[in-house]
Amino acid sequence: MAKLALNKSALSQEKQRKKSYLRYLPSLELKQKQLLAERKKALQQLAQQQSEIDSAQAAVYQKLPMLANESMDLAGLVRVDNVRVEEENLMGTHVPTLGHVDYTIAEYGYLARPHWFDVLADSLQSVLKLKLEEQLLLIRVERLEKATRTITQRVNLFSKVLIPEANGNIKRIGLFLSDQERAAVVRSKLAKRKSSAEGEAA
Repeated sequence: MAKLALNKSALSQEKQRKKSYLRYLPSLELKQKQLLAERKKALQQLAQQQSEIDSAQAAVYQKLPMLANESMDLAGLVRVDNVRVEEENLMGTHVPTLGHVDYTIAEYGYLARPHWFDVLADSLQSVLKLKLEEQLLLIRVERLEKATRTITQRVNLFSKVLIPEANGNIKRIGLFLSDQERAAVVRSKLAKRKSSAEGEAA
């Protein structure tokens, strides 16, 4: 760290730095509050999503108890073909949202498939969509937590390091300059006394 210059120019620079820090700090604190609120909202959405997944799966097993038969092969019954993920900008943080999902339902002969097949296919599509949304919500929470940590570090840097440091520098320079002014006044008075004493002696 460079040595602090103890002069009026340095004092002016420190005051300007402090002024700019104080000007930016409120906007950083506002962004921090907004990000914390968005993170809290995303965590609530994630908890709700997980609850919906549990409810949807329970509803499928309740409607279709025959799924408990483990000999049934349901692999490939419903397949996700295409997922369109869109980006949303939340205070400079890009978070994903689910746009559109394309599914493929395995083809079975109309007479060969059980009567509950269509209900199962619809239910599986719903559960798959909920699980995709859950994955995106997890990414959303992760990105918002990272952004919150970063903005909190910046707020702390300004409020706990830069502003107190500028205040300390201003105080130190101010004390030095006032000491210099006092010393100059004392020297001036001593010089006057000396010159008047020399004038009287002559």
